[in-house]
Amino acid sequence: MQELTHYIGGEHVKGTSGRFADVYNPATGEVQAKVPLASKEEMEKAVAIAAAAQPAWAATNPQRRARVMMKYVDLLNRDMDKLAEALSREHGKTLPDAAGDVQRGLEVIEYCIGAPQLLKGEYTDGAGPGIDMYSMRQALGVTAGITPFNFPAMIPMWMFGPALACGNAFILKPSERDPSVPLMLAELMEEAGLPKGLLQVVNGDKEAVDAILYNDTIQSVGFVGSTPIAEYIYGTGCAQGKRVQCFGGAKNHMIIMPDADLDQAADALIGAGYGAAGERCMAISVAVPVGEETADKLIEKLVPRIEKLKVGPYTGGNDVDYGPVVTAAAKENILNLVQSGVDQGAKLVVDGRDFALQGYEDGFFVGAHLFDHVTADMDIYKKEIFGPVLSTVRAGSYEEALKLAMDHEYGNGTAIFTRDGDAARDFASRINVGMVGINVPIPVPLAYHTFGGWKKSVFGDLNQHGPDAFKFYTRTKTVTSRWPSGIKDGGEFNFKPMD
Repeated sequence: MQELTHYIGGEHVKGTSGRFADVYNPATGEVQAKVPLASKEEMEKAVAIAAAAQPAWAATNPQRRARVMMKYVDLLNRDMDKLAEALSREHGKTLPDAAGDVQRGLEVIEYCIGAPQLLKGEYTDGAGPGIDMYSMRQALGVTAGITPFNFPAMIPMWMFGPALACGNAFILKPSERDPSVPLMLAELMEEAGLPKGLLQVVNGDKEAVDAILYNDTIQSVGFVGSTPIAEYIYGTGCAQGKRVQCFGGAKNHMIIMPDADLDQAADALIGAGYGAAGERCMAISVAVPVGEETADKLIEKLVPRIEKLKVGPYTGGNDVDYGPVVTAAAKENILNLVQSGVDQGAKLVVDGRDFALQGYEDGFFVGAHLFDHVTADMDIYKKEIFGPVLSTVRAGSYEEALKLAMDHEYGNGTAIFTRDGDAARDFASRINVGMVGINVPIPVPLAYHTFGGWKKSVFGDLNQHGPDAFKFYTRTKTVTSRWPSGIKDGGEFNFKPMD
């Protein structure tokens, strides 16, 4: 049984709290490691080391910090296969999907190489008589991130990449379900040249989270996870005077118009609905065909595609479409929601409840499900399932389809499939959702744009990566300076306004 560690002060450090969590192999259901759960004292030690290391890093010029990011990109590419395999072993996603997880984080690190440009301030010459003004972007100090199980490489890099590029230290509290890759990422960052103590990985549960929230040294907290936890972290962190950004749940709709290419739409739904076993905050979980004819044809095209999906372990080859879900509890929750859909009157067109994989009967595999005739009052529509379950809600018109997405409490991502430019433009303009795809099923922006939803999918004013990240991880300081010229006689006792 492997015992994992924290990564503090540039070293792997054994936990001292005496508390551990099991890390499973989701394909077999076996416990493959134990991860320590930090105490408040362990977290405080990591923060103290980070606080001592941070001032010198902030004083390092942005170009030199950017060179560390350049080297880090090289190392991530070098170790891509190793990282992907470790990620798949603990999470369960396929190797190509795991490599994509690393790649999407790597792209944000590439964006951070532009830190010297992104951290430039502003200058006004001659704002008044002999007066100049300029602004500076300065690091916050010690920052922290609490990241989810479903993207154990990408989301940590989305957070610590910009934070470090801006001159901060960073405390990462990854998910205790798949903690190995975050530890590997920290090792690689120091191999790239990051001074020790600036990137700490402290594993833990709610005790570690609260230790972050109530630590006065930590200046900002980022979080990705469920909406109830996002609300707790946002409210608590803000009450403690921290800068906080939290990203919560999602229920992403894809509207299929009568003029859409239905083969293209069906293929998109298969990848967006069932990829990574549906454990993505940007997964399409609701298909909204407009018109009965569109709905009937779409279902007809989806069923054979779903029935051909290959479900298996990441070791099963590159033709495996998706793997197990992360834990037995996650599997149970998905199947309970599926049963609620049946009980509440939805039509289960593809029933994956009896799915079993020979040789992996104890694994956390869930068969693919497709519901039709789902209505907005059903639990499978209202709740985030986070599993391989696609719900079809039939709409009588474009306006009805639009209203469905707009009325839902979550507003992370959405998409429309159509050949009509006017409909697409209207949809993009009116929809109250943060990320919109037009004939693109999973509209995750590239690293130089920002990622973030609306409504109860987000808490805070700034999004992840892109320009917003550099705003979030810095404070603006504005300086007004005056250098008198010539010899001045006497003093002035009144405030002279600027001309």
